[in-house]
Amino acid sequence: MDRRLSMLLIGLLFGGGIGFTIAAGNGVTFDGHDHATGHGGGGHDHSTITSIDLPASDTAPTLAAQVFKDPASGWNLKIEKTNFTFAPQNASTVDLTGEGHAHLYVNGDKIARLYADWFHIDHLPEGEVLIEVALNSNDHSQLSVGGVPLRVGVQVTNTTN
Repeated sequence: MDRRLSMLLIGLLFGGGIGFTIAAGNGVTFDGHDHATGHGGGGHDHSTITSIDLPASDTAPTLAAQVFKDPASGWNLKIEKTNFTFAPQNASTVDLTGEGHAHLYVNGDKIARLYADWFHIDHLPEGEVLIEVALNSNDHSQLSVGGVPLRVGVQVTNTTN
């Protein structure tokens, strides 16, 4: 049995909300890919994904992010969004305005798909690191408002001290 099916069965066994959170929190999505690991350009091609440009208005989504050094290890990412709902139950389905997921990039490499406002990043490379978050529709289309991509970046300095 492949990992996705196992995680889906765990989700059904433990109840939709908790089980799905466990599966999604482990980077498992139901589009045939484990999004917890980097793609490195292999296997999962998002180059053909379209962009959805929403009109600028009071109801358009907004995006901001903060990154905090975790006192124990790694870093904590906080996503601040308005007019947008994370919808893991609709991942890899049709676009529904105002919902979807986020993609997390470290130094330009996609490392995860996010379904919540907080995410712990276990490890970052040494030195100056660019952490970026982009909002995406359920169908993985990149979202923009008035021609400006809903993508933000935070620069951190990672040292071993």
